[in-house]
Amino acid sequence: MTITSYNPADPTDLVVAVEEPGAEAVRAAVGRARAAQGEWLAAGAGARSAALGRIAEAVEAHAEELAALIVREVGKPLAEARGEVARTAAIWRYYAQAPYAPSGAVHETAAGPGLLLTRRRPYGVAGLITPWNFPLAIPTWKAAPALAVGNTVVLKPAPEATACALRLAELAQLPAEVFTVLPGGAEEGSALVDAVDVVSFTGSTGVGRAVVRAATERGVPVQAELGGLNAALVLPDADIALAAAHIAAAVAGYAGQKCTATSRVIAVGAAHEPLREALVKALAAVDDTVCGPVVNAAARERLTAAVASAVEAGASVLTGGGVPERAGWFIEPTLLADVPAEHPLAREEFFGPVAVLHAAADLDAAIALANDTPHSLATSVHTRSLDVALAAADRLDAGMVRVNAPSSGVDFHLPFGGTKGASHGEREQGQAALDFYTVGRTVSVLPGGGL
Repeated sequence: MTITSYNPADPTDLVVAVEEPGAEAVRAAVGRARAAQGEWLAAGAGARSAALGRIAEAVEAHAEELAALIVREVGKPLAEARGEVARTAAIWRYYAQAPYAPSGAVHETAAGPGLLLTRRRPYGVAGLITPWNFPLAIPTWKAAPALAVGNTVVLKPAPEATACALRLAELAQLPAEVFTVLPGGAEEGSALVDAVDVVSFTGSTGVGRAVVRAATERGVPVQAELGGLNAALVLPDADIALAAAHIAAAVAGYAGQKCTATSRVIAVGAAHEPLREALVKALAAVDDTVCGPVVNAAARERLTAAVASAVEAGASVLTGGGVPERAGWFIEPTLLADVPAEHPLAREEFFGPVAVLHAAADLDAAIALANDTPHSLATSVHTRSLDVALAAADRLDAGMVRVNAPSSGVDFHLPFGGTKGASHGEREQGQAALDFYTVGRTVSVLPGGGL
């Protein structure tokens, strides 16, 4: 079968078409990566650091080309695409320093002479399965730490981001056995999980749970970033106009196709009416340079069907909800009210520019509502009170809490992950990623005699 990737803003524009390699090709690629891993590790910290630094330089040298490719392949607005390219280069440069970091510690023996060491060593071959929404940054924040600590990498990108992944591999100029990109679908992804030594996955909840089960049955370390149903809490003392601007950006930026996008807005007490008015105005002002299309026809159909279902169940559309009469998979930024608590829009991630407005009597009710979700990645809190901000941060279940900022921001040098069903395994990014791609060993060196 053939993997095809089309431009979401112009569905007649075929970006790339490649043949699916099949499971046997995946197993062969993993075998080559495993054979090359010892040499990659033995090359030493200096060689790995220099290699990652050169990738950062290559990404920067081709920044406009890469940004244009992101726009074309996944429909990301140009400003966000440029930001992703800059972040990609920064991540490679950040992890270029990691090979020089301490990989363990020296400890005193309990009694007598000797030397006790703890060391962290790479697993071997890292299998990475990545989504389309950050086609350079997410493969990078998985591959860079894995490579830095001495693993080799086999990456299976989402079909919709095939061209971006292949171009990244070209610019990396690493030996093919050290950094392999294998486009594919479910068959290739399953074969990869069954063959590698450590697995990192980002994608849908259903697929992610299957990946976790398969890796766990093999006894292979696995991390999985899955769905997120993220909330924004707005207190009466907040700067309402600023909060609305932040929330509109988190709802509609890149058409809501971020795992940290806001899909539930919780107005506390007297904040409800002014926030409703300000948020409707802010979302109505969002244009294609901010929102852009959703990734394909199926995504738009899923979103419009969910909105129609909610309206049928008694919800009201405060703004948006329509489909522009133009080429591409566009949908208007949408805000709903009075959505029944059991409706899927209030319980599931739909990955689009659609949000639900709720009212809460006080902070306690708002936190209870925010926590009433099967998967929570990021929550934003908007208030002028430091006491309220700190109390909310302590009580919210989210893996990341952002105060007076959009839920959709990410700091690549800090741990990234959610709670409940949003994440499985160790965190991504920062030092946490280096820990995930290595296993701890204890070494005891005792005198051989004569002392």
